[in-house]
Amino acid sequence: MKNLLAITDLTVKEIDKLIETAEDIKENPEKYQDKCNHKRLATLFFEPSTRTRLSFESAMLSLGGKVLGFSDANSSSSSKGESVADTIRVVSNYADIIAMRHPKEGAPLVASMNSSVPIVNAGDGGHNHPTQTLADLLTIKTEKGRLNDLTIGFCGDLKFGRTVHSLIQALARYTGIKIVLISPSELAIPDYVKTDVMDKYNMQYSETTDLEAVMPRLDVLYMTRVQKERFETEEEYYRLKDSYILTTDKLVNAKKDMIILHPLPRVNEIEVAIDKDPRACYFKQVANGRLMRMALILKLLGLDGEKACEEKQPQPLETVKGIMKCKNPRCITTTEQELEQVFKLTENGVYRCIYCEENLEK
Repeated sequence: MKNLLAITDLTVKEIDKLIETAEDIKENPEKYQDKCNHKRLATLFFEPSTRTRLSFESAMLSLGGKVLGFSDANSSSSSKGESVADTIRVVSNYADIIAMRHPKEGAPLVASMNSSVPIVNAGDGGHNHPTQTLADLLTIKTEKGRLNDLTIGFCGDLKFGRTVHSLIQALARYTGIKIVLISPSELAIPDYVKTDVMDKYNMQYSETTDLEAVMPRLDVLYMTRVQKERFETEEEYYRLKDSYILTTDKLVNAKKDMIILHPLPRVNEIEVAIDKDPRACYFKQVANGRLMRMALILKLLGLDGEKACEEKQPQPLETVKGIMKCKNPRCITTTEQELEQVFKLTENGVYRCIYCEENLEK
């Protein structure tokens, strides 16, 4: 059994195979319509979702499987104070695979530690969103014909934008990728993404606050929503929410074959008139997300026809337990009081929470 908690849980070879399977599903849907007969997917969404939850459910139903779960934490026992660990221990008796979204960062890791079936991270706070990344990669591959030698601009909320973090982690392992980070300083990319991903893989990247200045260089523009639910105060959100609004005027100097992506939902960061532009691919991402989730479900359930490989054992890390406390208010340890505080020592000599990947404050 294998989980998908972060996109780095998959090798490049595995990602490419998932893309290949998704492409075949699109061309030959009837071949896959009964692959998951008698299998059950549980969708546990402790945080509101439309696209991701329905995409998972549509994917499983299209494979001939069944779906159970909830779309509102208030309708689950978590509203009574039940822990994530206990919820998963129960639900893994009812399903063959679980897709879980949770507002607290690190919740899917806790789930994986307590589950007897595969766990898929459908988004944890501002941390990771690996299945959206799979949708993004298929869209880029389909529209641009490659996943190498691209200049990709990420614009908007790069601090809490879990889709951005996951996609950069995936792209780091392809060649010739240049990253342009476009955001106000308050919403800049987290340090761990820079040090652990872009610096580690020697990725070329630059940071700017000026979207129009870098527009002519971009092959892909990835717009993001400034997420009200991630801010500690409404005042800070309202100050930053309209930092970047993509209008038709701002595309004048963009490449004719540039593509525009967005994980959705959109609020006002992309003008509706752009929907008619052939470069707008964000609704194609939705369709591609369903195909990639179908391919992923098949893989995790061992129904993709591939020879099962032994799960890679992670390299042992020097850790310290119990004597420090994570200060990230979005970390799962803030609500799951029974969790032991565990930090790993990074290559840079900094201790980092194993759940949310926040560095320990000095």
